[in-house]
Amino acid sequence: MEEIKFEDGLRRLEEIVNRLESGEASLEEAINLYEEGIKLARALKGKLEEIELRVEKLMETDSGFKTEEFKHRTETDED
Repeated sequence: MEEIKFEDGLRRLEEIVNRLESGEASLEEAINLYEEGIKLARALKGKLEEIELRVEKLMETDSGFKTEEFKHRTETDED
C-alpha cells in the first residue's frame, strides 16, 4: 500500500465503512472494499504506533528527555 497521510487514510476508511453499512454494494464490491479497509486499518495502526513512539521520545523533563508510557484515550475517558 502506498504511503498516505493519516487523515486521508482515516477519511477513506470512513468512506469504506459507510458504503459497506449502506448495504448498497454488490457482493464483489463489498469484498473488495472490505479487503481495502483491512489493509488500510493495518497501515493506520502502524502509523499510530510510530507516532506513539515519537511522542514517548519527546516527553521532556527538567533533567532532559525521558520516555513515558503513552496513555490511550478511550470512549469512557471522554464521558
